[in-house]
Parts: sequence; structure tokens; C-alpha cells
Amino acid sequence: QVQLVESGGGMVQPGGSLRLSCVASGDILSINTINWYRQAPGKQRELVATISSGDTSPISDSVKGRFTSSRGSVKNTVYLQMNSLRPEDTANYYCNAVGIMTETGWERDAWGQGTLVIVSS
Repeated sequence: QVQLVESGGGMVQPGGSLRLSCVASGDILSINTINWYRQAPGKQRELVATISSGDTSPISDSVKGRFTSSRGSVKNTVYLQMNSLRPEDTANYYCNAVGIMTETGWERDAWGQGTLVIVSS
């Protein structure tokens, strides 16, 4: 079974930076797309960034210019670099893998458990 694990969350002061990691594990041959989402209590889930094969990583308007997503040097690992963090960035951040090819064929979309980011003084 494919699983995703996010890490790197924590508490940071406004204006600070964090880098989130998403690692996919299992009998994975390839992943076409990994999305970063975030959701705060009482708010709608928001797409933050998308990393796909053959394309650059789009960033949502709410974080554009502050966040960047990238593929890692480790297999099936992606990062979300978050700079100039604001209190409104406080949320649970999730990674979502789409188009997962495993040894037995295409796997269903996978979600991580989330990592909490708190931006506060």
C-alpha cells in the first residue's frame, strides 16, 4: 500500500520560514503529480501547489512569491519551501499524490496525514 508522510511542520514566528517534506513509500515505480493542500479549522481546503512531470510547479495566488515547491533529490520526495510566513498561513498541510504507478498497476490517489504549521509570535 502506498503511503505519504509529511514532515517539517511546527511553530514559527511571522516572517519566518519552514520547509515541508512529503515522502511517498511503497512499491512505487513513479508518481505523476503531487499536490500540496492546506486546511485550517472552519475553512475550506485550499490547493497550495502542484508538482507534475513535464511541467513547473504552479503556486496558488495566496502564497505566490512566498512559497515554492520542488522535487527532492531523494526518490519520491517533494518539498514545500515557505518563506515570509504569516499568521493566516496557519493550517494543516497535506500532500496528495495522483497517478501512482506501482508494481501491480495504478494505485488510487494517496493522502498524507498532514503536518501542522502554526505561525505565531
